[in-house]
Amino acid sequence: MKLYYSSGACSLAPHIALREAERRFDLERVDLKTRRTASGRDFTEINPKGYVPCLELAPGETLTEAQVILQYIGDLVPDQRLIAPAGTLGRYRLQEWLAFIATELHKQFGPLFKATTPQAVQATQRGKIGERMTYVQEALSDRAFLMGETFSVADCYLFVMLQWCDKLHIDLSMWPILDDYEERVSHRPAVEAAMASEGVHGRHRFKRSA
Repeated sequence: MKLYYSSGACSLAPHIALREAERRFDLERVDLKTRRTASGRDFTEINPKGYVPCLELAPGETLTEAQVILQYIGDLVPDQRLIAPAGTLGRYRLQEWLAFIATELHKQFGPLFKATTPQAVQATQRGKIGERMTYVQEALSDRAFLMGETFSVADCYLFVMLQWCDKLHIDLSMWPILDDYEERVSHRPAVEAAMASEGVHGRHRFKRSA
């Protein structure tokens, strides 16, 4: 398998999941501005959508969309309990979280990464993100992870969204439970390895080295 990624992008979520699953895989970085891979290929020939993540299963066989790739990875290693078994209520609960993160968090961040987004729109987006973060904090008030006491692929995805908060100057200390959650997840070996491989420095790591 090969994961096409961009440093610190949402592709970090399946990258973390692959390391949690202890699967062998290759990595290839994509320049999202030029749509070229590190080896010089036109990325749109691999993924016509032009964005990451993209998981190459075999030559000419790829999967795209973070929430789909995360489920695929989890199903590769059922004993790791990164995902609930198909057909169970637990699987639908996990899909519920993945859909929420994708549509109510991930997509809300998009306009904030564009310098041309008007300030009024940015303010609206930040308000929406804040509301969603409050909802997630309440859900985590009685559990260690989104699915309970077991780390899942949904946590891989949420963690990346929390990293984006720091990039966009959204102060996680407003949500103490999320702040603690982000720090705990950041110390998982798979998370540290994925971030180091991509050259991404976590919020808490930066604070400790300051």
